[in-house]
Amino acid sequence: MSLEEFEREKLSTREKNLVQMRSLTNYVMGIFLIGAGFVFLFPVKATKPYIDQYDPLSIKILAIICFIYGAFRVFRGYKKNYFRNE
Repeated sequence: MSLEEFEREKLSTREKNLVQMRSLTNYVMGIFLIGAGFVFLFPVKATKPYIDQYDPLSIKILAIICFIYGAFRVFRGYKKNYFRNE
């Protein structure tokens, strides 16, 4: 079976369900990580004492990493490229 035939092959029901589950997981984790980035960058009253214990530059770097990785997870969930390499 050549690569072109594999790409045209339909996904089985199990694979479709797996793609849906992975996609949903990526969306939820991406949104969670973006939210965590906002909490680190703009702390609320309840988390401010804990976040103020650390270096502000480190907190900003952690927030940026959370934003980037969260955006990547949302993008990966949108692309749904789990079984086929392009």
